[in-house]
Amino acid sequence: MGTNLPRSTKADERLHRVIPGGAHTYAKGSDQYPEGMAPVISHGRGGHVWDVDGNEYVEYGAGLRAVSLGHAHPRVIEAVRGELEKGSNFIRPSIIEAEAAERFLENVPTADMVKFTKNGSDATTAAVRLARAATGRKLVAKCADHAFFSTDDWFIGTTPMNAGIPDETTEAVVSFPYGDLQAAEELLQRHEGEIACMILEAAAAVEPPPGYLQGLRELTTRHGVVLIFDEMITGFRWSAHGAQGLYGVTPDLSTFGKALGNGFAVSALAGKRELMEIGGLRTGRERVFLLSTTHGAETHSLAAAMAVMDVYREEDVIGRMHALGDRLAAGVREVAAGIGVEDHVVVRGRASNLVFGTLDEQLKPSQPYRTLFLRELISGGVLGPSFVVSAALTEADIDKTIDVVAQACTVYRKALDANDPAPWMGGRPVQPVFRKFA
Repeated sequence: MGTNLPRSTKADERLHRVIPGGAHTYAKGSDQYPEGMAPVISHGRGGHVWDVDGNEYVEYGAGLRAVSLGHAHPRVIEAVRGELEKGSNFIRPSIIEAEAAERFLENVPTADMVKFTKNGSDATTAAVRLARAATGRKLVAKCADHAFFSTDDWFIGTTPMNAGIPDETTEAVVSFPYGDLQAAEELLQRHEGEIACMILEAAAAVEPPPGYLQGLRELTTRHGVVLIFDEMITGFRWSAHGAQGLYGVTPDLSTFGKALGNGFAVSALAGKRELMEIGGLRTGRERVFLLSTTHGAETHSLAAAMAVMDVYREEDVIGRMHALGDRLAAGVREVAAGIGVEDHVVVRGRASNLVFGTLDEQLKPSQPYRTLFLRELISGGVLGPSFVVSAALTEADIDKTIDVVAQACTVYRKALDANDPAPWMGGRPVQPVFRKFA
């Protein structure tokens, strides 16, 4: 394939002229890719995408984990097309809103009510607001080991990109480490009667330690704290019922999105009736402005979500992603070991949600080595900042990826032997999303 992407480079300049950052999500920015090797996408089909230069790639990460069934999945497209000619937005709720809500609650039986919106940040922030209103408390406890919860001030103010956010906003946020029940209990005791909620992903790069989620459920109940599971990733990747269904622990509130719409914009806040109704019309309590979005219930997006849930019910999507991920992880580890870089190119996470780590000579995470690795992947026709699979990938796609990784590991070994990845980087290193200066 080579490394020459003239049309993508020109398109990227065009994007930057009219869009701050050149993308509508920072994780899709050109700074996340090697210099001159940030393909601009023309279209996708199944597990593959094509750039504007005409290059075809096996794609991982799939819309930042949003496209679990593959691009342009026929069942989803058919469902969306069936709604488009009926209109997408009305002055009163459409009947599909009831149908989609009922279908969702059948799928996630641990929740009593659900409200749809367009993005995950709105859902998580609504959960936080609801918890504060229900408890009358101010502090939010967020898991320090989970990378992202919201674009809103309460979370972004805790990151290095906190410009424009008043200190008093983030002074109301405290953190706890994942997997440590004693630390969670100490935090709740230290701020007894002050913490409104604890928000975390039930699982991420590592599985929950035995008894951890159950213990957290008991702790939050005892201290009167609302337990929130962010299921944006785990929902429809760990199981169709979310991590809460897989691990058998019911939170008070949970948020879903990403794979719920297979790329269409739909997310959800779900939870216990006694909490959710505070944002409704059937409460005697002071109401909370929960979620109110003009486009939150676009009919075609809800149709997409129902089609996704139908496919999950009829096909073993989760099993398929795990089988593909297991095959990929085993293959990458085998070729890395064969080339002598198994301690430097590492695969982590659940099979349906794999990430890779690129470590330097001291076995520390390295952006320069990540740059080298991504450059070799893209040159070989593999696009992805992770190894997160979609169910549309094939065994042949996985085998090709392993072959490309083997080539990348050969270059990686050369760089390690030279104690310098720079000759193979092709320019500046890729950057972390959360940094204070561009």
